[in-house]
Amino acid sequence: MDDSQFLDHVADTLAALPAVEAVTLGGSRAQGIARPDSDWDMAIYYRGAFDPQSLRDVGWDGEVSEIGDWGGGVFNGGAWLHIDGRRVDVHYRDLAVVERELERSRRGDFHIEPLMFHLAGIPSYLVVAELGINQVLRGELPRPTYPDGLRRLAPEVWMGRARMNLVYAEHNDAIHGRVTQTAGLVAVAALEFAHAVMAARGQWVTNEKRLLADAGLDQLDEVIAGLSADPETLTAAVIAVRDHGESAVQRARER
Repeated sequence: MDDSQFLDHVADTLAALPAVEAVTLGGSRAQGIARPDSDWDMAIYYRGAFDPQSLRDVGWDGEVSEIGDWGGGVFNGGAWLHIDGRRVDVHYRDLAVVERELERSRRGDFHIEPLMFHLAGIPSYLVVAELGINQVLRGELPRPTYPDGLRRLAPEVWMGRARMNLVYAEHNDAIHGRVTQTAGLVAVAALEFAHAVMAARGQWVTNEKRLLADAGLDQLDEVIAGLSADPETLTAAVIAVRDHGESAVQRARER
């Protein structure tokens, strides 16, 4: 199958699963920036109870999780599959949760959840961002623009977290030459500042892969690369991340 036939085949199969009302294509392929070897990121939007066994019964190779196995929050599970020689990720999206987070996002209300592979965690409005970015292949879904409520309130939430991480790094780790702890907190704070920048601009974020670059903070890679066990160097890194982050958010607000 060529890519078009492949996508139709997968979308039709997923849309036919019990309780599924919509299917989307996300990730780099939805945004037109995929490499030839990029995964295919799909999502199924279900209403009520979805049984992952119905996806296993399709017979595709791979691993299918139960609902809640990926943390139990808004990003509540999925599958890693191999279909016709291609790597396919399928994410579960509960429409009741998505609709709740869409309404919350309009008020600027959200929470942040831990998720594997995401240093700063994910905002609950990630599932709303997906609606704004992903391609709807089957069914119908809302297509929200970035809510004014999030633009007003989310930057302060993200900056508050970044500032607290940097205060702790400076006064509890950097002065003692603890490289790993300082590096970890500095990296998390850098990504939190990047989230703040993107929120101030009104731009959706669905993962951290290009987050620093998209926020104009990729120069912080040099800060991390220059760390050593010297307390003065570690403290300088904390200050540099704080200064760059604060300035970037301010510029984003002035756009």
